[in-house]
Amino acid sequence: MNTNTSESKGRVLVAMSGGIDSSVAAVLLHEQGYEVVGMTMKTWDYASAGGSKKETGCCSLDSINDARQIAVELGFPHYIIDIRDEFGDFVIDNFTEEYLAGRTPNPCVLCNTHIKWDALLRRADQLGCQFIATGHYANVRHENGRYVVSKGLDENKDQSYALWGVSQESLARTLFPLGGMRKTEIYDEARRRGFTELVNKPESYEICFIPDNDYRGFLRRRVEGLEARVAGGEFVLRDGTVLGHHEGYPFYTIGQRKGLGIALGFPAYVTEIRPDTNQVVLGNFDELASTTTYVGKLNMGKLASLEGRGLVPATTKVRYNHNGSPALLEQVGDKIRVYFEEAVHAITPGQAAVFYDGNDVLGGGWIERHTIAEVPERTFSTATL
Repeated sequence: MNTNTSESKGRVLVAMSGGIDSSVAAVLLHEQGYEVVGMTMKTWDYASAGGSKKETGCCSLDSINDARQIAVELGFPHYIIDIRDEFGDFVIDNFTEEYLAGRTPNPCVLCNTHIKWDALLRRADQLGCQFIATGHYANVRHENGRYVVSKGLDENKDQSYALWGVSQESLARTLFPLGGMRKTEIYDEARRRGFTELVNKPESYEICFIPDNDYRGFLRRRVEGLEARVAGGEFVLRDGTVLGHHEGYPFYTIGQRKGLGIALGFPAYVTEIRPDTNQVVLGNFDELASTTTYVGKLNMGKLASLEGRGLVPATTKVRYNHNGSPALLEQVGDKIRVYFEEAVHAITPGQAAVFYDGNDVLGGGWIERHTIAEVPERTFSTATL
């Protein structure tokens, strides 16, 4: 079993959600000789969301108790920190603003980048912890003066995509104990230690503050008068032909096909959202294709910058469940222009684009716009730099 550890053991603050991954991460570090301190972060109050689903997931009382029980059994301290204000001010405000701007946000990446790691490191300093650790399926190593995030061994669970925004300073103190393990091994480790409740506990895949998976309902409750303000917008074709009316542009996402409430005689997809005119553009699948995208607000990983390197080959993922496509990267000022070898469908402004050199994260940023553009003449390759 290959785990990410430091040669000299020390005191580590482990983010514990109460789920099996973070719990096993804490157990493994404890057994490896680290002085473990557990911490559960309360990021959201479900009562404030107004949803109909029972409180579950990482912020529920059950999950907090599950995390604390592990700590009690193994004899290490456990704390609960309330970061609802900072989480709400940043992550949820951004989530709302992005939809109102016609983009589709990725709150989990934003939370990792700006909230969870910062909150953990601040508390780690207060508690005298040299390291922080999470249950992410990823790896980190120090190489050529850079801290490099790479994919976890279990490609079906790999979470490196969600970690592109973590700073070099934060990565210098981060441990990923599960990076060299498969999910099946995690279950085996939990069973071996008698943590059967963790094994049987269902995993949560929802956005933590939208437990019912209804982001449209969340926006309606969050933004007073939104429904009336955006109702009656037009469905249009790319050339402006009006097809009908919709419920309001914030309630649609690029690539959406189901739930449009309109029949056109062919499979129709949302290809563009125009917030200024409250128009939602529909088209066929081919109209979702783009060969070029522009990525901004960069955070670089394996390489500090692409400036002066010309066209850099990389595999680029434009959403979490995207397998990645061969591409050439070109730094243009503070942005990266991505040329794909073959057209990619449903590239969505507001989502993250993450660049890979083999299994290593070169860097990433937020998708701003995409076009059909001529691809430069250079051989595409996924070979390492």
